[in-house]
Amino acid sequence: MRRFVFAPRWVVGHVVILIVVVSCLFLCNWQWDVSMVTHSLQNMAYAVQWPFFAVFFAVMWWRMLRLESQRLDEEEAEAGANAPEKPVRKRVEKQSAPPVDEPILAGPSRRTVADARRDTAAVEDEADPAMDAYNRMLAALAAKEQ
Repeated sequence: MRRFVFAPRWVVGHVVILIVVVSCLFLCNWQWDVSMVTHSLQNMAYAVQWPFFAVFFAVMWWRMLRLESQRLDEEEAEAGANAPEKPVRKRVEKQSAPPVDEPILAGPSRRTVADARRDTAAVEDEADPAMDAYNRMLAALAAKEQ
């Protein structure tokens, strides 16, 4: 059996289902006693219905547990498929240093403020008629409020 059934939220569910099933059986007994006193077919039919309710709740709880177990199995299978394989130790031969004429980048490239201004100026130079119309509308609304 999976260990998730002992998690606190599932234990609470077990207790609730147990209470519901026992309550349905007590209600069946009570309804049967009432039907014997009143000789009512309606009360007898209700007495027969309560055990079906108890079975329904128990079966649905079992189904929820099975679905959770299947979901956890699928997650484990996906995690196993995505997990890297165990590294195989290979003998690595000593490599020589790279040739001197190839640049070695030791860190991230540095952008200057001038680069950023040049990039934003290129974007600002592009005219967008829809944006211009929207900005004019906002300016008119702002002027109207003052």
